[in-house]
Amino acid sequence: MKTPMIKTRFAPSPTGYLHLGNVRTALFNALLARHEGGRFVLRIEDTDPERSRPEYVAALLEDLRWLGLDWQEGPEIEGPCAPYSQSERAAIYAEYYQRLEASGQVYPCFCTPAELALSRKVQRAAGRPPRYAGTCAKLTASEQQARRDRGVMPTLRFRTPPGRPVEFTDLVRGPQRFVSDDIGDFIIRRADGSPQFFFANAVDDALMGITQVLRGEDHLTNTPRQLLLLDVLRLPAPEYGHLALIVGTDGGPLSKREGDLSLRELRAAGYLPEALLNYLARLGHHYEQDVWMEPAELAFGFATAHLGRAPARYDEAQLLHWQAEAVRHASPERLWAWMGSAVHEQVASAHREDFVATVRPNIRFPAEAAFWAERLFGSAELILSADSRAVIIQAGSKFFTQALAAYAEHGADYQSLVDALKQQTGLKGKNLFMPLRAALTGETHGPELARILALLPLNSVRQRLETASWPEKWCG
Repeated sequence: MKTPMIKTRFAPSPTGYLHLGNVRTALFNALLARHEGGRFVLRIEDTDPERSRPEYVAALLEDLRWLGLDWQEGPEIEGPCAPYSQSERAAIYAEYYQRLEASGQVYPCFCTPAELALSRKVQRAAGRPPRYAGTCAKLTASEQQARRDRGVMPTLRFRTPPGRPVEFTDLVRGPQRFVSDDIGDFIIRRADGSPQFFFANAVDDALMGITQVLRGEDHLTNTPRQLLLLDVLRLPAPEYGHLALIVGTDGGPLSKREGDLSLRELRAAGYLPEALLNYLARLGHHYEQDVWMEPAELAFGFATAHLGRAPARYDEAQLLHWQAEAVRHASPERLWAWMGSAVHEQVASAHREDFVATVRPNIRFPAEAAFWAERLFGSAELILSADSRAVIIQAGSKFFTQALAAYAEHGADYQSLVDALKQQTGLKGKNLFMPLRAALTGETHGPELARILALLPLNSVRQRLETASWPEKWCG
């Protein structure tokens, strides 16, 4: 018997920009499909006309492609299950509504939001879990018509079968068991005729041949409803896995301050897509080795058995670590393009390759590259950091006079210059290198000093050493 092809999906609602949480969901589904040699489907769940926006659809397509999460079926690609936007699938949903109506599995509900809210309040006060009380479940045809004649537009509710256990094995959390009596009859079509999430999401998964669904644990209580629906409609159900949510350092919901940023904001800040992939792939998922991985390696090592049940804590330090790794592994051409126009304007094309090699170990973002471009190729007269000022004053004018003489003799030959200075001053180690760095860059830390000396223009080196040779200029 032929094993069915693995097919996963990402089904966002275009009501805003992608954030870390839904990006991670997309990534895990894409990695699972790639690991199994299957297909990754993108579906747009845009049935909320008030909040869904075309610009958000365009943005999420662009963002997913920037991350390298290409889909094999979906918008702009299409495929055998098109259309892939729920707003274009109304006729499909209508067919399945009719099936449910014909079999008596649904009924119109005329309860107002205020009436439903009051019912829930009464149930909670009585210590019962809130669920629909079945107020409209037994209305006669004439009673239904009378309400329509008054202009009340009904929702459509699914008759939840009483006394039925709903069991499934969660890909992350293992065996799960619910009881239908705790669920109550639920809405599958809104009063305006648009499909409710439970219905459209489940029907589309079945019709599109989705075999595995990884989604947030906040959807766990939706799963028994959808399994009941699919069972009545005689449609196949996927395997569900519910991912632990991402939380902040305090264990609470992720705040914008802590990292609940949109992918667009992270991209604008200079994060590289590979950094986000390496970070998010480990956020709630375990790899055998905690080393840098290319996308194909992330997919190869991905397994649902490695998904954790505990909340996944956002850790900015870890994200920055993978950003540094992404910079370290990027090609020189890629880094140069990423550094942006501020660097391009400062660094001559003849120095481009050397500049990238020089600053790569010391930068994580384009702004840091721009800082070093200005330090190396901007004004010869530096604005010194407080630490650099102190180091220069402590070294004294004689040190820099000797450094000028050594530079006049040896130029940018770093080893020869350093050897000469050691001999003349008797200094070594930090006491030798720190004053040089402070005078040449205005900083006490930074890229390799030999590379800096080779990159700095001749006149800049001379002027900066001459300025440093008068340390009284830095006093007062």
